Amino acid sequence: MKRARILPLLLVLGGSAAATGLLLSGSPGAAAALLLVFLLLAGANSPLIFPSSIDALEAQRRSAADGRPIVFWRPGCPYCLRLRIRLGRSARQAYWVDIWRDPAGAAAVRAANDGNETVPTVIVAGQPHTNPDPAWVRERLFPSA
Repeated sequence: MKRARILPLLLVLGGSAAATGLLLSGSPGAAAALLLVFLLLAGANSPLIFPSSIDALEAQRRSAADGRPIVFWRPGCPYCLRLRIRLGRSARQAYWVDIWRDPAGAAAVRAANDGNETVPTVIVAGQPHTNPDPAWVRERLFPSA
């Protein structure tokens, strides 16, 4: 869990230090703008914007019961962030597994990607799909009847 929070924490601390320097030099507007940019970057790299993660075994059990996709992700991954943002509220329909918090999830991703921890990896009906198009994932979340 420490790894997931290091980058956002460094962004907040670095932005605060830079903004303080600008504030002390007499540029409060620039300091506020810079701090806002760093806070937005920290938020985008935070695990807090993703749906709550479950472990891989629980996700596989639930997915087998209801057929929903499993999304393996990690904090700081721009492709995972892209998928999360493009799915919007429907992202909560999938099961999300943070591979930095779950060794079984990381092992599942390595097994699906020739030993690499390439994310996002989405499992649909037992088939892995590496970095799929968000529209394709959305179709799997709400299959037409």
